[in-house]
Amino acid sequence: MRIAYFDCFSGISGDMCLGALVSAGWPAAEAQALPARLQLDHVSVRVAPVRRGPFAATKVDVDVAEERQPHRHLHHVAAIIDAADVPHVVKERAHAVFRRLAEAEAEVHGSTPEKVHFHEVGAADALVDVVGTVAGLHALGIERVFASPLPLGSGWVMSQHGRIPVPAPATAYLLRGAPVAPSRVEAELVTPTGAALLTALVQDWAPPPPYRLTQVGTGAGSRELPEQPNVLRLMLGEAEALAHARRRVAVLETSVDDENPQFVAALVPRLLEAGALDAMWIPTVMKKGRPGTMLVVVAEPAHAEKLAALVMRETTTLGVRVRMEERLELDRRVVEVATAFGPVRVKVATLPEGGERPVPEFESVREAAERSGRPLREVAQAAIEAWAAAAGTRGRDAP
Repeated sequence: MRIAYFDCFSGISGDMCLGALVSAGWPAAEAQALPARLQLDHVSVRVAPVRRGPFAATKVDVDVAEERQPHRHLHHVAAIIDAADVPHVVKERAHAVFRRLAEAEAEVHGSTPEKVHFHEVGAADALVDVVGTVAGLHALGIERVFASPLPLGSGWVMSQHGRIPVPAPATAYLLRGAPVAPSRVEAELVTPTGAALLTALVQDWAPPPPYRLTQVGTGAGSRELPEQPNVLRLMLGEAEALAHARRRVAVLETSVDDENPQFVAALVPRLLEAGALDAMWIPTVMKKGRPGTMLVVVAEPAHAEKLAALVMRETTTLGVRVRMEERLELDRRVVEVATAFGPVRVKVATLPEGGERPVPEFESVREAAERSGRPLREVAQAAIEAWAAAAGTRGRDAP
C-alpha cells in the first residue's frame, strides 16, 4: 500500500503541498500545466529550487493577473473542476475540499456555502493548489494519507476584511476535530487551503505504521521564518495493507427523562440527513428511577457542533456531551446487482482475512420488494446470490 505522511512541523499551505509533491517526484511539468488543464486564463505556475534554512526545497508560485480574474462563487468553482482535464477521482476529491472551504467561510460570515465569494485571485490560486495536490497524490499512487499534528502559529495577519488573528477564522473552523498544537512563531503557519486539503484527505492524524521509505519531498513556504525552516516535508513509502481504517470521530450523547420518545425517534433520520454517520436512541433508567432515553450520535468532528445544536434545539435536553474517539472501519464499496426483482444495491465489506461480506442495502431491497410484490427476505437473498454469482464465488461469506 502506497502511503504519504505530511510532516507539518512548520504548518501547511497549498503551495507548500505542490512544492513537496514536485520535490517527491511528481513532474514539475504537470504542476505547470495545471492552469491549462483547469482552463484558467491569465494564470501561470513557476517551479524553482530554493533554500529554507538547512533545507534544499522546491517552491511553487501561482501567478494570477488579478484584474483579469472573474468574480467566483462555489458553483463557478465546481463548474471549473467538472470541466478540468483530470481523472474523475481527482474531481471528486477536489469538490470535497472546496465544499469544506465554502462551509467554513459561510460559517465565519453567517452565510451559506452557495453564497460564499471566493476572492478573484484566491479562487484561481486555490484551484491550482487543491486540484494540483489531489492530482499529484493520485499520480504518485498514494492510497492512504497520514499527517502530524498542526502548529497554528500566532499573531495577526492582514486579510480582505482587515487585520485578523492567527489562526484565521476559516482555518479554525476547518480544523475542528484535528490535532493542533500552540506555537510561538508569529506567522500564519496553517492556511485555510492547507487546512481544507488535510482535513479532507487525511485518514490518520498520526505517524504511519512501519513502512519502507521511498521518497522524500520538501516544499517551501513563501516567507523565511527566523525561528525555524518554513518547509513542509512529505514522506512517501510502502506499507503493509491495513485490514481496516482508523479515523477520529465525534461521539455526541445526551439523556432526557421528560421528552416524548416519539419526538426522539423522529429526530434520528433528521440527524442522518444533517450529516451524522450514525444515530440511535436507547431506553434507559435515569435518576429517581425515571424511565428515560439516551440519544447517541456519531459524526465527523467538523459536524459535531452543528449536530449538537440540532439536538439541543429539537429536544428538551440542557446539554450534549461531546468526545473524540477513534473508529476502526472495514473498507467497503457499494455495487449494484441485477435480480429477478430489479436492481438492488449491495454494500460489500472487505474482511481482515481478505474475504468479502455482502449486505444488501435495506432501502434498495424495500424498493425492489414493493415493485415486485415479493417478501423483503426473498429479495435480499436474491441480491446476495446475484453478487456471489458475479463474484465467481458460492457466497460463503454471505450472512
